[in-house]
Parts: sequence; structure tokens; C-alpha cells
Amino acid sequence: MVLDRIQLANFRNHAASRLDGTGRFNLLVGENGAGKTNVLEALSLFAPGRGMRRAELAELSRQDPLGDLVHQGFAIGADLASGQTPVRLGTMIDAQRPGRRIVRASGAPLPASRLAEWVSVSWLTPAMDRLFAEGPGARRRFTDRLVLALRPEHASNATRYDRAMRERNRLLTAEHRPDPVWLEAIEREMAIAGCALMEGRQDTMALLNAALSQLPDAPFARPDLAIRTSGRADCGNYDRENGRAGSAAAAEALAKVFADSRARDRAAGRTLAGPHRDDLYVTMSASGRAAAECSTGEQKAMLIAIILAHAQLAAGARPLVLLLDEIAAHIDPARREALFDRLHGTGAQIWMTGTEPEPFAAILPAASVWQVKAGSVERVR
Repeated sequence: MVLDRIQLANFRNHAASRLDGTGRFNLLVGENGAGKTNVLEALSLFAPGRGMRRAELAELSRQDPLGDLVHQGFAIGADLASGQTPVRLGTMIDAQRPGRRIVRASGAPLPASRLAEWVSVSWLTPAMDRLFAEGPGARRRFTDRLVLALRPEHASNATRYDRAMRERNRLLTAEHRPDPVWLEAIEREMAIAGCALMEGRQDTMALLNAALSQLPDAPFARPDLAIRTSGRADCGNYDRENGRAGSAAAAEALAKVFADSRARDRAAGRTLAGPHRDDLYVTMSASGRAAAECSTGEQKAMLIAIILAHAQLAAGARPLVLLLDEIAAHIDPARREALFDRLHGTGAQIWMTGTEPEPFAAILPAASVWQVKAGSVERVR
């Protein structure tokens, strides 16, 4: 057990739902539109960021069937089994301040970026089937979630980088020329945080490739992963033998990229090169073909392989929650059986959804099962 005594109040179509007695495997069963995925989305908000649907806060409060807002706030709580004493995690928005998200750990305020220090949350949804065909932004967010589970500081580095980049863009597009000393200081801050981001991504891909190399090519196609950097901002290869000296050299190189690009970026009105433009490049190991050129079944199999390999890495770092939305409906029986078998070995708490329990027969004896209907949740096993 990782998360238990889960409560949803005024979240999506859940007025007041509670899930007690969770286990390693947890199954939410119900018709389409009943609110199963809403429960997973609520759990995904125990990770930094906007959750598995990337919804605006205003969209998360409870609505009536016609879409009209019923309540302007929501609250989600769960006990995190960590050590001898459970920690009560909570996240909410207050009806009086609907644009501000509040996070607490055992009642103490907590920046959302620090949630990864307590628990790692990862997910696989049907919408992610398009990951390899979409633009680099979706793959970059996917990559950063993988990194975050292994490096909680990744969220803070991303926040620092984004804040500095916004300030640089503001200075470059201002009517008057910016103070070069101030601009240089902003670019140095961007470079330090940016190189930490690039190092985290590259190291995580190296760990994943090592884990994936130990897996067979079937039934899940084995992928090879790489980070493609944008343009001239390829300075993420830290000198690990020299430690801080190598990091400083990498940051200096990235700061020079920013300085040399000022005229071009001023004309564009934004920063054109840097880790915010990185992309995840995936190929099928057996054939060398780019994932985007593979069949949808092969893409799905590679995505599952990545999630499974990552779960084995992440579960050893801190409590891991893995959310699998409609997973059984999109893979054949042989791969489904292999998936359940490998999930047993991850050490993660697994949450799955389905319209009926039969496809999950292999794990039902070990699973806690809830029936979800019209925003209400009832435990049936």
C-alpha cells in the first residue's frame, strides 16, 4: 500500500467519494463517463504540475451534467504510507481563491514542486498513444515526468529555468535596450538551471536504456531512447569526473549560446534555443526505425516497455504510484498477461480502470476493486 484513505470532494463529477483499504493493485470498474478516470486524475495531482489531463484549475471543480459549475473549489486528500507514521497529503483550491492551488503535507504548507520528494506518480493514458506522432512539447513533458520520479529537484530546476527565461524574453522584447549586466545575470541563471535539466534528462535516459537492454524484445517492443537538443544548445554532456568544474563549464557554454543568440531571439520575441526545446527521440531497437514510423501497436508496446522499465527504477527511490487508464482495452491478451506479470515486480502501487472486471482476471485475487457510477465509488472486493 502507498496511498490509502483517499478522499475527493467536489472534484469533477465526484461530490464526496472515499476509497479505503487500498492494495498493491487497485481496479476502478464502471461505464464510460462514470468518473473512473477522474479518480486517476485526482491521484495524478499528487505530482508537481497540472496532472494527467493538464487541465486548468477551474476545470477541476465539480460540474453538473450540463457542464455548469456547481462548486468553485475542490479538495483531494490521501494517506501516504511512508515509514512508521502515515503522512496526510492534500491538494485543493479554495472557493474564495479559485486560481490558487494549495498543497499540504500533514497540515503544513508545501510548494507543489516539492510533492515529488514525498511520492512519485506516473501514468499511461489512451491519449498518450499519440505521443510519438505529436509535437516535441508532449514528449518533453513525458520525459520530465520520468526524470522527476528519480530526481525530485528536477521540478525546482524547471521552475528556475522557466522563470529566468520569461524574464529574459521580457527584457529582449522591451522598448528600450536592457541593461547588459542584468541580462547577463539572467542568462547565467538560465544556464545553471538549464544544464541541470539537461543532465537530469540525459542521465535518466541512460538509466532507462540500461534497464531496457535487459528486457526481451517480446511481447513489448524494446525501444532505444535519446534526447535531441535544440540547435547550438548541445552542452548537456557534463564532465562527471570533474564534478562541479564540469557542470560550471557546461553552464558557461550554455550561457554563451544565450548571449550569442540575443539578436535572433529579440527578432523572434522569444528564446529559440535551450533545454525548453529538447525532444525525446525513440527508435525500435530490433529494427532501428523511428517510433513515429512504427505501427500503432508497436508504438503502444514501446510505450508500455518504457513505463515498466521506469517503474522498476523509480520504485527503488521513493513510493511510486502508477496510473493505467483503460490499459486492458488497448492490448491483446498475451501482452496483457505479460503486463500484469511485470507489474508485480515493480514494487509500485497500481491503479487501473476498465468497463468490466473480466480482462483483469489475472490480478483480481490480489486487487482492491471499486465500482464507479455517476461520480460515486463503492468498494465491491
